[in-house]
Order: sequence, then structure tokens, then C-alpha cells
Amino acid sequence: MPQMSRQDPLIEHHTVDYVPLAERHGKARDLFTLWFSTNIAPLPIVTGAMVAQVFHLNLLWGLLAIALGHLLGGVVIALASAQGPRMGIPQMVQSRGQFGRYGALLIVFFAALIYIGFFISNIVLAGKSIVGIVPSVPVPASILIGALSATAIGVIGYRFIHALNRIGTWVMGSALLAGFVYIFAHDLPADFLTRGGFNAAGWLATVSLGIIWQISFSPYTSDYSRYLPADIGITRPFIATYLGATLGTILSFAFGLVAALATPEGTEAMVAVKQATGALGPILMVLFLLNIISHNALNLYGAVLSIITSIQTFASHWTPSIKVRVVLSGIILAGCCVVALGASADFIAQFIGLILALLLVLVPWASINLIDFYVIKRGVYDIASIFQADGGVYGRFNLHAIVAYFIGILVQLPFANTSLYVGPWANLVDGADLSWLVGLAVTCPLYYCLATRKHTQNVRAVKLGYSD
Repeated sequence: MPQMSRQDPLIEHHTVDYVPLAERHGKARDLFTLWFSTNIAPLPIVTGAMVAQVFHLNLLWGLLAIALGHLLGGVVIALASAQGPRMGIPQMVQSRGQFGRYGALLIVFFAALIYIGFFISNIVLAGKSIVGIVPSVPVPASILIGALSATAIGVIGYRFIHALNRIGTWVMGSALLAGFVYIFAHDLPADFLTRGGFNAAGWLATVSLGIIWQISFSPYTSDYSRYLPADIGITRPFIATYLGATLGTILSFAFGLVAALATPEGTEAMVAVKQATGALGPILMVLFLLNIISHNALNLYGAVLSIITSIQTFASHWTPSIKVRVVLSGIILAGCCVVALGASADFIAQFIGLILALLLVLVPWASINLIDFYVIKRGVYDIASIFQADGGVYGRFNLHAIVAYFIGILVQLPFANTSLYVGPWANLVDGADLSWLVGLAVTCPLYYCLATRKHTQNVRAVKLGYSD
């Protein structure tokens, strides 16, 4: 297996280009530590607390719904991640092999918007966390500290991100387990096991939330597996990503649920964590802050790759340098800081609502991506065509994928239940957004039928002596 030499630069020099086989390095277990550590963070803990506070499930039914949702959704992120070693390119660049060179631009735009949205939300959250730990630090300075720290990690790139998460897995995992031990070692409220109960709407809403949570990572999973050796196969990256992503999120969601039940009803989620963990609370808050910054580097990294992908679509011979990635990171940093510094008190809730609404566009993309890679092309793509100005064998636009994609979005709208739009059939199951299920059920067979029909026509044309 090729190893990185001491002469390799600290700052990653690849952007959206293909990673040559001689430069591949790392092991499948790096994917476990990346996705496990990434999900030991305040946002999934706060979301886990919602299971008791909003969906009114008790401990048993809440844990079952959390586990089922993430175990099902984890299949999507793991299948997407396992594509990286085979392809050697970022996830959004790979979309050209399904949508065509220019057809992939819309998906790339949505991905960039989601990354930037989460980056802004997380630097606001990091700023508030710093003020909570050191009240004497002004809020604007706290936001800038959080933003600059995440940007430095994102600029250094792939290897540093993986290294931090290898450390984070042990530190954050141990801290969370210590938090569980502390809570259960002390007196619990009398209604700890009985608060809430079972209700179908809350249970389905929790399962759906877990599935959507995992799908939301899929647009950039192969960005962090594309350096792995090509001969590592599919199974090992799949298992490592699946276990890391599901175990990390299940533990964090469960911790939020337990903390909410261990404190008086109505206590705000992170306040509940501090109260329930006693002397460990301040330590956990510091570790959560560091994890927010580390995780936010992934959002910046993904945003930069998406913007470079968009530009490179119109400049096929352009190979971006390290300087370009640094400059773009600086521009995104500056713009996001301006927005974050002027953010309102409920900015995070509003922005997360927008991002969750945009997940409507990710479900049909994920459906097409997985069907195309695993069922139709069986992992065999012409990498050279993906970078050609005319799209090579994939063309500028693949109408079959584009039609299936937009139909996949449209069929979700009547069932959508988001802060921006509520469809007429959104409350078939009160509180549960089941639009993702409709999107998957329609897009997968539709794209398969359209794509295989085109393939059959091409084969017939060749047999008859015609060219496509």
C-alpha cells in the first residue's frame, strides 16, 4: 500500500481532480473514526432531547426509534462513502457521471448552499459556546475565533481532518460514556422511566428524523474516502462508515434523550446536559466546543470543493492550486462571518429549518446516485469523460437523470412538513415528515427504468449498425 512520504505537503494539494493510485493512503478504519467523532456533538444531542421534549416518547420507545432510524439511514451514507476508493474523486464531481457535465450543476449548487448554511450555523453556535465558557469574551470575537479555527482545519485538508477525528473518537467517545455513567450513578427523577410513553406519530417522526439525518451527509461522504487505496473494495469502507455514523449518532441522540429525562420537564437541552452531568458538565462543554469547530471544517471543505466543481465545469482544463482553495476558503469565511455577526437570536433555528427543507432535493439525488453506481454501472465509470469539456460518454446533460430528479422532488412536496413549506398531505402522520419515503419509492424505480431503457436502445443501435 502506498504511504505518504515525509516530503508530502501538510496542506492538501488535490481539490476536485482525480487522486492517482500512487498517492492513495489510509485504512478503512479511518472512516469509522471520522463519522463517529463527527456525530458526538451538541446538535445531535439537542435533537435527541427532542424525542422526549417534542415527540413525548419514553426512554424505551425513544431508544428503539432512534436506533431504527439511524440504522436504516446509515445504509445510504455508507453506500455513498464506499464509492470513494473506486472513483478517487469528490462526490459532487462524480454526479457528472449520472447527470452529465452541466446537468450536475444544480445538485452542486444545492450542496454548496447546505454546506455554507451549516457552516454559518455552527460558527454562531461555537461563538455562543465560547461565551458560555468564558463570559468575558465578546460575542463577535467568539464567533471569529470559532470561524478562523474551523477554516484553518479545512484549509489544511483531508489528512488533518482525519487525524483530528482519530483523536476525537477516543476523547469524545470516552467523555460521552463518562457522562452516561455520571447520570446513572446519581439519583434520577421518579418519572425517569415513565415520563412520556408510546405514540405512533412521535415514534415515526423520530425514525424519520434518524433516516433524514444520515441522508444529509451523503453528498460529501466520498470526499473523505477518495484517498483510500482502490483495491480496498466496497465492503470494508461500507462497514467502517456504517458503524461510525450509526454508533456516533445513536449515542449522541440517546445521550440527549437521557439528559432530558434526568432533569425537570421543560429544561433546555444543553442546560439539561450541564445539570445532569454535574462536575463533568464544564468539561463536556469545552469538548463539545472543540468538536463543533472540527466538524465545521467539514462544511467549509465541502463548500470549497462544490464551488471549485462549479467553476471547473466551465473551465475543463483548469486544475485549481492550493492557493485557489485557500483564497476561496477566505472568501467564504468573510461572507459567513458577516452573516453570523448580524444574525438574530433565533438565527440557528431559522437556518436549520431552511437546510432541512433543502433536504427534499437530496433524497432523489441519493436515489439516482446509488442506483446508478451499484445497479446500473456496477461501479465502472470513465473518469476521463467526467473531466472532459463535453462530458465525454456522459454528455453535457443526461435527461433521464434530470427528469427522474425533478419528479422525485415534485412527488415529495404534497407530503413535505418543513418550516418553509407544509404540503396538503403533510399531516397524514402528525409531526412526521414522510416525504423522503415517497421520494425514494418513486425516484429509484423511475430512474432505473429510464436508464436501463436508454442502455437497451444503445445496444440495439449497435447491433443494427447505427451509432448513438
